[in-house]
Amino acid sequence: MKLPILKCHGSGNDFILINEYDKLLFSEEERVTLSKVLCDRKGALGADGILFFQNSENADGKMRMFNPDGSEASMCGNGLRCVGRFAGEHLGKDAVLIETLKGVSNVVRDKNIYKDIAAYQAELSTISLKTTDIPIVVNSESLIDQPLPALSAHLKFTAVSMPNPHLVAIVDSISESELEKLGEKSNQLTDLFPNGVNVNFCQILDDAEAAIFVRTYERGVGLTNSCGSGMSAASLVSCLLGHYSLNKSMDVYNKGGLVRCKPTVGYHHQYSVYLSGNATFMFSNTLAFELPNVSQMSQSFGQIFIDEIQNYGRLIESSQQRLEYLI
Repeated sequence: MKLPILKCHGSGNDFILINEYDKLLFSEEERVTLSKVLCDRKGALGADGILFFQNSENADGKMRMFNPDGSEASMCGNGLRCVGRFAGEHLGKDAVLIETLKGVSNVVRDKNIYKDIAAYQAELSTISLKTTDIPIVVNSESLIDQPLPALSAHLKFTAVSMPNPHLVAIVDSISESELEKLGEKSNQLTDLFPNGVNVNFCQILDDAEAAIFVRTYERGVGLTNSCGSGMSAASLVSCLLGHYSLNKSMDVYNKGGLVRCKPTVGYHHQYSVYLSGNATFMFSNTLAFELPNVSQMSQSFGQIFIDEIQNYGRLIESSQQRLEYLI
């Protein structure tokens, strides 16, 4: 078969986007196979995940996201922006409703976060602090700034369902080696985290201007340049612990650049986070293969989005300079 794909990224979190809007192309088993082969960094493409854009009875479109290990993610904030942009351009809309495994999210064209870089705002609204929703097996209804001795002897964690499970630790400085070690360990503690967990380190950068630096270990992936739901979780936790105020926007720096998060609270203490950032198109390809032998694949290149790649490179340079200053 010949399969058109789009390589895209949200804040350096890169994906292979496959359009199944008009017709479903793959079985569930084939999606797992595709994820493992196409996302392999040692292979021809490599990615943090595959985004399948499908039709929906409840929204303008549906997003399904598969990790490199073949597992399916219930939410992906960076991927949601990419699918939102693709859906908007595909359907001719500036605002779209995208169905995920855990609900429907609104994605709208936002004001630019940097010169010549279009931004898209995704609403993450199915958020819970209940340990049963995460899930995490502890003797309390929530875990807010509390130790987890089985995981770390010195850090305190806050657990959040975004609705994918997240742990957030506020740290003085971010150690990638420690984060990777804790991320791997946490996903081996199945008695504590039955479904695994994403682990985030959050460093408070500026009390006055509301800025944080976030690094995430994603279950099924490992350390990534950024994680949209992880940055959203960290922004909410920084407000819950009194560093910043809810209902105000903050700059969130990451290895992949910069996003803006606005954590809010509504009726009955229902939290939402508005996540704004890029949805950059990198290149289009056509893959030729016959299932199940995806590894025996050839590809022909289509369009390379040079201007988008170069513009985002300038954002990375600018944000890294600002991050070095703040740290």
